[in-house]
Amino acid sequence: MIFSVEFIYIIMGIIGLLCSLYTFTDKANPRRIQSGLFYFIYAITLLFGKVIPPFYIGIMVIIMVIIVGIGGLKKGEYGEATEQQRETRRKRLGNWLFLPALLIPILTVIGAKLLINVKIGARQLLDPTNPTLVALGIASVIAIIAAMALTKSTPTTTVKESRRLLEAIGWAVVLPLLLATLGTIFTKAGVGTVVSNIITKIIPENSLFWVVVVFCIGMAFFTMIMGNAFAAFPVMAAGIAIPFMIHKFGANPNQIAAISMFAGYCGTLMTPMAANFNIVPAALLDLKDKNHVIRVQIPTALFILAFNIVIMYILVK
Repeated sequence: MIFSVEFIYIIMGIIGLLCSLYTFTDKANPRRIQSGLFYFIYAITLLFGKVIPPFYIGIMVIIMVIIVGIGGLKKGEYGEATEQQRETRRKRLGNWLFLPALLIPILTVIGAKLLINVKIGARQLLDPTNPTLVALGIASVIAIIAAMALTKSTPTTTVKESRRLLEAIGWAVVLPLLLATLGTIFTKAGVGTVVSNIITKIIPENSLFWVVVVFCIGMAFFTMIMGNAFAAFPVMAAGIAIPFMIHKFGANPNQIAAISMFAGYCGTLMTPMAANFNIVPAALLDLKDKNHVIRVQIPTALFILAFNIVIMYILVK
């Protein structure tokens, strides 16, 4: 293919590498060497993760954990514009400021839906294994170019702003990569079997309602631990959905899968482990309380979770 998933990781790795170099040379950062090393290792895993043996990737991750554990991750100086300068630029650009942000979802949908089977010569345009992710990466690059053209900024400014956001997120930047593997690891480790055994002991054998309650709450709970509903689903499906809801009560697998993911997303709203949803917005908005987004979302999450339990019970019954 022309644009592969690996291509997107390489772009991310290059940006991360450039950000780490700025961090290394930032004398305003009291931990510039440790912080720079953290982001440098992160960039290397993105650039060469496909060819570096897993053992050495594991060592690199351990080094990153040690850096965070000893307090080696600090923020630096970014030469940001003043509040007055920002306000002047905002007035000058007006609603055009939203254009780069809007381009990302629009171009992602177009790419994932309309270009999925497009070929140039004998080569597939987008990686067929994950066209949505590739389309998202390409859309982000186009949005960056549009933002530079709109604000008349340079690539250097883009890297510096990327670094500011990267350091604002901090250690949580590695969570999406790590959490993506947790579902498989937990399933292989037999966590689903353990969950199934516990359910057998504490829930009445023929109580569909309590099975549904435990399943939905379990999806939310495991999502809060893992930060990702996709990681939680294999565990809960193996432990509860398949043996009880599908085999015992004859539930429709498609309905169970859809509603269970929705229940998992309720957990996403209530955990800092879901960095993309909760930590990144707090960093983008420069909130002093990094958990403010989570606190605001908790009532909504609990209400929707209760709604999911009722809907799943009605459909299964």
